[in-house]
Amino acid sequence: MVNPNSTPGAEVTPTAPQASATDNNAPTPLRCLIGSAISGAIAVAAYAMTLSIHATFVAKPLVSDNVLALRLSVLVRTLVTGISALATFSFAIAALGLVGLAIQLLIKGTPAQSVDPSTLDSSKPD
Repeated sequence: MVNPNSTPGAEVTPTAPQASATDNNAPTPLRCLIGSAISGAIAVAAYAMTLSIHATFVAKPLVSDNVLALRLSVLVRTLVTGISALATFSFAIAALGLVGLAIQLLIKGTPAQSVDPSTLDSSKPD
């Protein structure tokens, strides 16, 4: 859209929206604890899945005369178990990190409670 009051050939630069005093994206202890609970629940489900996969693989031994088939089977079993364990521990570490962030925010205060640098008087007499 062209501004009728602008000079021809002048470029209009869009301005970024100003952040309000109550930023909806700021982390709060409640948001951190809710995220931690969700991540912890996913970690528990992934752990149960990992145990189930391991039990299934232990219950069904590999039977083959072909060495290549045995090695490929062991490789696939190891990869499946490893990916499941990786998902379990990734979500568990995320849950612990979010609990730590909630504790930090409770101790130091949320960023919305901190001093806004734009409200400080920057004019100092010389």
